[in-house]
Amino acid sequence: MSKVLIHPATYKNLREALDRTFDLFHLEFQGKRVLIKPNVLRGSEADEGIVTHPAMVRAVVEKVETMRPASIVVGDNPGIFSYGANEETFEKTGLMEAAKGYYQNIGNDSEKIDFNPDFMPTVSLSRAVLEADIIISLPKFKPHGLTIITGAIKNSYGFLPGAQKARLHKAAGSMERFHEMLVDVFRLRVPDLFLLDAVVGMEGNGPASPDLRDIGLILSSDNGVALDAVMATMVGCEPGRLRFLQRAKQAGLGDYDLSTIEIIGELRELSDFKLPPLGGEAILGNEAAQARLHSRTILRPQADPELCTACGTCVDQCPVSALSLNDRLPRVDPEACIICFCCQEICPEKAITLR
Repeated sequence: MSKVLIHPATYKNLREALDRTFDLFHLEFQGKRVLIKPNVLRGSEADEGIVTHPAMVRAVVEKVETMRPASIVVGDNPGIFSYGANEETFEKTGLMEAAKGYYQNIGNDSEKIDFNPDFMPTVSLSRAVLEADIIISLPKFKPHGLTIITGAIKNSYGFLPGAQKARLHKAAGSMERFHEMLVDVFRLRVPDLFLLDAVVGMEGNGPASPDLRDIGLILSSDNGVALDAVMATMVGCEPGRLRFLQRAKQAGLGDYDLSTIEIIGELRELSDFKLPPLGGEAILGNEAAQARLHSRTILRPQADPELCTACGTCVDQCPVSALSLNDRLPRVDPEACIICFCCQEICPEKAITLR
């Protein structure tokens, strides 16, 4: 039976939650190579809630330091192209300082490995991921237009450096297949421990929404499927409705059924939690829901003229060139759009919504 710990915490007091986590999910760190992987979507201020909070990263680093590992690496491959995969992103978010000298640009060195040929025959995986004896994943409690939640499984997408993330978005082509592809990435190297930063979470049109929510919790587990199932329950979404959890269970990576999970702490649903519009809920056996999923008219990105600065980032980073600037606003070609939400993720002004 998998276990999920739900523990109260603040960014000024993480020690008790971390001590409990490392006692409950015991790993032998001495002499091991450890990779600590936060969620670093893009350059942003820590108080925007877009990335794993620096206090969380620092606390985990300091905890691991006491266990005498052979080495520690703190790194991620932010974004879908090159707009975030560098030192500047870690500096701006405060994660460079939090990493205490252990930061490494893990996108600089990668190795090709076999992948699901339904998407791409091979992918490049950061060598730091392949060489780590222990991987600690630090996702951020956020919603996501494609996957409803960004938790343990989605955080592993950052193991892939560079533009291949965009190519995989394009290869998936639909929300349901994107869910399935995420699980294929996750299983390339399943992390050993997950600590979900839910001290301050996000709701609404994530993963870069301005709507933050004080939750005051750290969730931890050694099983990402179980952790995501608990997170989904907290935001009011039945875990079995999420295709990536269905696929993960089919692959033998864990179970989303709460009756199979030992929950340590209080599991409560967050009242009136704002989820993304429709998003990636793939409901098996529900033909109406499936039809809506595959419809080309559900959601499209629209820019708020009050917020948009016509910087062109969304146009440059669209994996299928579906956006263009027209009268200083990005406009979408509905026939070309694959509803991947990348433009909304990377907009530095949070100007793009999905309607």
